[in-house]
Amino acid sequence: MTSLLPHRRALVATIGLALLVLAILLAMGRPPICECGTVKLWHGVVQSSENSQHIADWYSPSHLIHGLLFYFFAWILWTKLKLFGGLPAKWALPIAVAFEGFWEVLENTPMIIDRYREVTVSWGYVGDSIVNSMSDIGWMVIGFLLAARLPVWASVAFAIALELFTLAVIRDNLTLNIWMLIWPLDSIREWQAMG
Repeated sequence: MTSLLPHRRALVATIGLALLVLAILLAMGRPPICECGTVKLWHGVVQSSENSQHIADWYSPSHLIHGLLFYFFAWILWTKLKLFGGLPAKWALPIAVAFEGFWEVLENTPMIIDRYREVTVSWGYVGDSIVNSMSDIGWMVIGFLLAARLPVWASVAFAIALELFTLAVIRDNLTLNIWMLIWPLDSIREWQAMG
């Protein structure tokens, strides 16, 4: 079977891409850490000014799922569809980091920040701190590496469990987040606000 685990040069590229995202976020003027002046390992209050400002929060499971999904798509593209010609599958992780990094940059633009405020339960969202964005990339990498080692059924079960757990605890998850950004429904937003 084709290995999607990175080799040394792919790991260097992965780190280089993460540093590029860091530089872009700094150039965008994103705050390095929470404006509260601290860096916490965990912040569990969704409706607060510290959400998306620390190392982990209730949206970290979404980034783990990103990694599981990126691994799945890479596996399909390299092993089933035989795409990417001569590009070794070991470059899948840096490509995944590039996609995750692109999202972290896009997510912190005024357009997406305003969209979150308009249509999701994240009324006071101000974007991520750089610590949080870089941690989100790290969570995605962990998800990717987990998927490389787990059987498919375990990856699927883990993703479903994360989605159901966050849905039960905070009335939000990756599925609802995407849904509300693309096709917002007042009924979902009102239900989420009751949590």
